[in-house]
Amino acid sequence: MSQLSQHFNLLDYGVFGAYLLLTLAIGTWFIKGQRNLEEYFLAGRSIGSVIVAMTILASLFSGISFLAAPSEGFANGPIYFLVNLGFFIATPITTLIFLPFYYNARFFTAYQYLEERFSVHLRTLASASFIIRVLLWLAAATYAPALALEQATGMPLWFTILCTGLLTTIYTTFGGMRAVIWTDVMQLVVLFTGQLAIVLIAVTRVPGGWGQVLAYGQQSGRLELSLSPDPTVRLTLWGLIIGGAFMHLVQMATDQVSVQRYLSASSLKVAQRGLWLKLWLVLPVTVVFYGTGLVLYAFYQVYGDPVAAGKITRADQILPHFVVTQLPHGLPGLFIAAIFAASMSTISAGINSLTSASLVDFYQRLWRRPDLTEKTQLRIARWLTLIYGVIVVALAFLVQRLGTLLEATNKVIGLIGGPLIGIFLLGLLTRRATARGALIGWISGLIFTIWVCFGTQISFLWYAMAGSLSTLIIGYAASRFDRAPTPQQLKGLTWSEPPPPAEGK
Repeated sequence: MSQLSQHFNLLDYGVFGAYLLLTLAIGTWFIKGQRNLEEYFLAGRSIGSVIVAMTILASLFSGISFLAAPSEGFANGPIYFLVNLGFFIATPITTLIFLPFYYNARFFTAYQYLEERFSVHLRTLASASFIIRVLLWLAAATYAPALALEQATGMPLWFTILCTGLLTTIYTTFGGMRAVIWTDVMQLVVLFTGQLAIVLIAVTRVPGGWGQVLAYGQQSGRLELSLSPDPTVRLTLWGLIIGGAFMHLVQMATDQVSVQRYLSASSLKVAQRGLWLKLWLVLPVTVVFYGTGLVLYAFYQVYGDPVAAGKITRADQILPHFVVTQLPHGLPGLFIAAIFAASMSTISAGINSLTSASLVDFYQRLWRRPDLTEKTQLRIARWLTLIYGVIVVALAFLVQRLGTLLEATNKVIGLIGGPLIGIFLLGLLTRRATARGALIGWISGLIFTIWVCFGTQISFLWYAMAGSLSTLIIGYAASRFDRAPTPQQLKGLTWSEPPPPAEGK
């Protein structure tokens, strides 16, 4: 066992185990209410706006963020926080354009819209690309707590990945959306307060306090913001705001993980209020996350850089290293457990969304079985969940080859999600787009984004925008060679003519 693990004593292990048991208890409490797919996937469409806001925020800021944000702040500074300004573009678009379609049409998945607007083939391709993207994202979400657990206990990374993945798969197989939502809320509260406590403790141990933290940041160039229009510069104001807006749209408007949370709301207005509330919650939460990294940089300027000293191998480990070496016993166990449980909750929600997309967009659509009972469909859903859990564990071993956690997750979002948001925008914003044009646009956009990602030095911030706009432009141009859709075919399927409100909503 490593020297570091000596700081993780019996009290920490006890707190760690107790917290995980509490999470599992909350997660399994709601199993008894699962009688149909609407309850299993959408929590019976009964969740209020405050809880919707918190669970959406938790889904966007998983255990990945709790490690990646401080490591980014430590290695490069807190400037990446400004990517949140992109939410002020993405949130109105999602709330006013996308959400009415999803909710009023009473969809189970976002990709049902694509069949109505274009074709079943495009719906199948879009759902498949979502499944691939989220599998890779969930692999990173599995890797994140395993990295923290390795740093805290000294256990090898392969063992912690297996532990994280297997426990999560078991929990997810039996837990429904209602369990996912309430565990999300608990994790968000614990981790936000935990990060705040770490910042305050670290600042008090830096001679000169906040003033010296800012001085270290300025001296190292970590507070400098580039205004360059050059897309190859890693972080610029334009990339953070404009490129960030497209990345947020991928997750907010087309990601089944988020859409499933909107659809769990008790009404469209409740879902929209939840999104607006989340917009304002995200700012203080991420200020703390990225600010933690800058404070830890200042702290280790005084007490010695653990990366340079070889005490840790990656900046992604900086937060758990501080937790287990500087906090009083008991708190490391609680904090590492919270990171672990937050990722477990995120993985649970993600696999639940993968299962809903697979069951609704593939199984029910391609193998029509009207004789299937709700009980049988629930059993199929749980088997699919188990299979996806095993795949996620296998992919988690590949995540460390994609760079830092922050870059790895955003590369996946942009590379696969960019062309997908382009298809949705093509269908919603234009009346001239056709199914064949959209398919040509999607294929072209995917090829173009792959080239941008692997054939150029363009920053990862621009991947989603490159994929989205190329899909939109080429898709529209290709559609001009087809016969235009009739007004009857477009009824209730474009922004200029949205679907009527669902009955009673």
